[in-house]
Amino acid sequence: MKAAHHIVVTAALAAVGLGVPAFVRGQADEEAALSAVRAEIEAVGQRIARQTAARDASAEELKRTELRIAAGTAELGRLRAASREQQGKQQQLAEQAGETELRLATEREALARQVRISYITGRQEMFKLLLSQGTPADLGRMMVYYDHFNRARSRRIMAVSDELRTLTRLGAEASEVERELDSLRLAEQEELQTLDSSRGERGAVLARHEASIEASGDEMARLRDEEARLVDLLVSLGDLLAAFPGESEVPFAELRGRLSWPIPGRLAADYGQPRGAGALTWNGVLLDSPAGTPVRAIYHGRVAFSDWLPGLGLLVIVDHGDGFMSLYGRNEALLKATGDRVTLGEAIAQVGDTGGQARPSLYFEIRRDGEPEDPHSWIAGLPAPN
Repeated sequence: MKAAHHIVVTAALAAVGLGVPAFVRGQADEEAALSAVRAEIEAVGQRIARQTAARDASAEELKRTELRIAAGTAELGRLRAASREQQGKQQQLAEQAGETELRLATEREALARQVRISYITGRQEMFKLLLSQGTPADLGRMMVYYDHFNRARSRRIMAVSDELRTLTRLGAEASEVERELDSLRLAEQEELQTLDSSRGERGAVLARHEASIEASGDEMARLRDEEARLVDLLVSLGDLLAAFPGESEVPFAELRGRLSWPIPGRLAADYGQPRGAGALTWNGVLLDSPAGTPVRAIYHGRVAFSDWLPGLGLLVIVDHGDGFMSLYGRNEALLKATGDRVTLGEAIAQVGDTGGQARPSLYFEIRRDGEPEDPHSWIAGLPAPN
């Protein structure tokens, strides 16, 4: 696997053109190599999917249903984010309109005062001034005063006109934002109906899946098979991502006992505890938490896998370098794609019940070179309750 990987990466790097600055060429080299690695990871995922389909048709049906629900959940999240953005614009426009109306009221009041002064003075005031017996200097000063007065009145009139035009523009923008919000609300309602339908279908698929497991009569064999496929995936990912070392200043190995849990939640199953009636034990921890809770990366790294896997549902695997990986399974939505860089605490998924689970929870593991390690030795304290 490693040899094939290096051949693909070398070919990808050779395909990059010469005659460009070194730092640009370096970025292009990495993107080309990463594209090749993504293609190989996808091929690994397809191979595992074929194995799943060959062994268990009900699991493949469950995968299709849960992926459809995940896509709907992601779309619903996008629609809600767009709605929040439009509501923010609506609030901003309302504040701008309020400020404009306040300025308009001030200008109107000032203009009204000028008009009243002009009326009190009388329309013939300039003619009377010319016929008065005042000195030329007094006449000059009064002419300048009237000129300033008229200019100020003109500016007030222009200011009022400008504020009226601003109000008209803000009103048109607010109407457009309201129309966009109505459209988003309708799309959100339709997406919710589609999701409800898909979740109802998932219930029927899950019942068939559980019946299939019960009919086979060997739950332990299924769990061992799922673990073998996970190890196969992790070993393949480790080989493929060897050319992309971590960029964090502090190596992952030095963070033992200093990391934080990916979610708040109740510890429902712990590392090393028996899993079922056989000899299998949990390789990670199971944290109960409400559906939709953001799942956060425990450290910097690169997403090595973001897809559905038997037994783990929608799974994100983050490679932290030096053979260390963290796994986050049973999610309802995946927020990162294979190859994406992630930072400490960044949301990478949302808690769900995929993989045929009965309640929302996060399955979390830490592995080194494919071997599971006790998460408690890496993370300080117990998970915080919700």
